[in-house]
Amino acid sequence: MSTPKPALLALEDGSIFRGRAFGADATVSGECVFNTSMTGYQEIITDPSYFGQIVTMTAVQIGNYGISPEDNEAAAPKCTGFVVRELSPVVSNWRSQQSLDSYLLKYGIPGISEIDTRALTKKLRVDGAMKCCLSTRPISDEAAVQLAREWRDMAGADYVKDVTTKEPYFWRADDAANFNAPYLPVGTTMNAAPAPAKKFRVAAFDYGAKHSIFRKLVNHGFEVQVFPATATGEQIREHKPDAVFLSNGPGDPAALPYIHKTVTNLLPDFPMFGICLGHQMLTHALGGTTFKLKFGHRGGNQPVKNLETGKVSITAQNHGFATEPKSLEKTGAKVTEINLNDNTVEGLRHTKLPVFSVQYHPEAAPGPNDADPLFVDFYKLVEARKAGKV
Repeated sequence: MSTPKPALLALEDGSIFRGRAFGADATVSGECVFNTSMTGYQEIITDPSYFGQIVTMTAVQIGNYGISPEDNEAAAPKCTGFVVRELSPVVSNWRSQQSLDSYLLKYGIPGISEIDTRALTKKLRVDGAMKCCLSTRPISDEAAVQLAREWRDMAGADYVKDVTTKEPYFWRADDAANFNAPYLPVGTTMNAAPAPAKKFRVAAFDYGAKHSIFRKLVNHGFEVQVFPATATGEQIREHKPDAVFLSNGPGDPAALPYIHKTVTNLLPDFPMFGICLGHQMLTHALGGTTFKLKFGHRGGNQPVKNLETGKVSITAQNHGFATEPKSLEKTGAKVTEINLNDNTVEGLRHTKLPVFSVQYHPEAAPGPNDADPLFVDFYKLVEARKAGKV
C-alpha cells in the first residue's frame, strides 16, 4: 500500500490545514466556501456556479457512491478544488463508473481529505468566506498563504465568460446513450429521444447553467434554445422565442453590466423567469442592487417562506450574493420570498410585467418535485401572454 501523499489548505488569514491529497497533483487558489448538503457531491463539483471556488463539504464521508456520468450538471467539474473530512475508501453503487478521486484527477482538480472540516466551516461562518490556496504539491506554508492573498477577490469578478456556451444550440431531451453531448447546433434537425410535447420555445441564457434546469424546462413543455451570456436582445428576437429564461452562474452579479443591459432590453417584450444568478440579473435589470453575503447560502437545507402564500419550503441553494430589498422599492418589483435564516430576498415578481425569479434552485429541490410548481407557473405565464391575458 502506497504512503498517503500530504496536502495543504492555506487561508488568507494565515490559517493552515494539513491533510491527505487526492485528485490531481496541483496548486490552486480560489474562494473557500462550504456546502451543508448530505449528498450530491457530484452535482456540486459539476455546478458551474462554483467556478473559482474551493468547496468544503460538511458531511463527514464523501465519495462513497462514486461518479455517474448522467448525474453531471456540466460536461466536466467546474469547482477549483475540493475539501472533505474523509474520502470513502470504497465506491459502492451500480451506476458508478469511476471513483471521485480518479474523476478529479482526470480533470486536473486537486482535493484534500483528513482535515477538520468542522473547524474550517466554523471559521468561515465567523470570519466569512476567504481566499485560499489548496496544494497537493510540496509548498511552504508562507508561499501558500501568499498565493491565497494574491488571488483575485470574488467581488467584482466576471466568471460567467469562463463558463457560458460559445455558440447557441438547442437543448435535446436526455438520451441515455449520449449524456456527454446533450445538444444540437442551432439550425440542425432535432432527433433526440422521445420527450414531452413542446408548445413554447424559450430562449435560455447560459450564465453557467446546470443541465437539470434545461431538463426541467423540457419536461414542463418548453423547447429550449440556449444562448451565450453575451447574446444581445436583437439576437434573441431574431429567433422569435415565446419567453426568456435567465440561468444560474458564478461570480459577482454587479460585475456583469452587459447582461444587465440585455435583460433590461428584453423585459418589456417577453415573459421571463430567472434562477439564482438569473434572479440577480433581473434585480439589476430592474434598477436594483446586490451585495456580497458573509459566507453565502450553499446546501440542501435552506428554509424559504413565500410571503404571498405563507408556505415554507426547504430549498437547495448555492450563492454568495443577494438582492438588496430596499433597492427594489421603486422598480415595480415586489419581494415574494425570504430566507428564514437571515431574511434575505429569495424571490421577486414584477407587479405589471410577466416576470419573476427565485434565488434558490428549484430544479435541485431536496424533495424531487417540491419546486415543480415554479416551472408550471412559468408555462402558464407564457400561455397567458400568448393568449393576450397578461
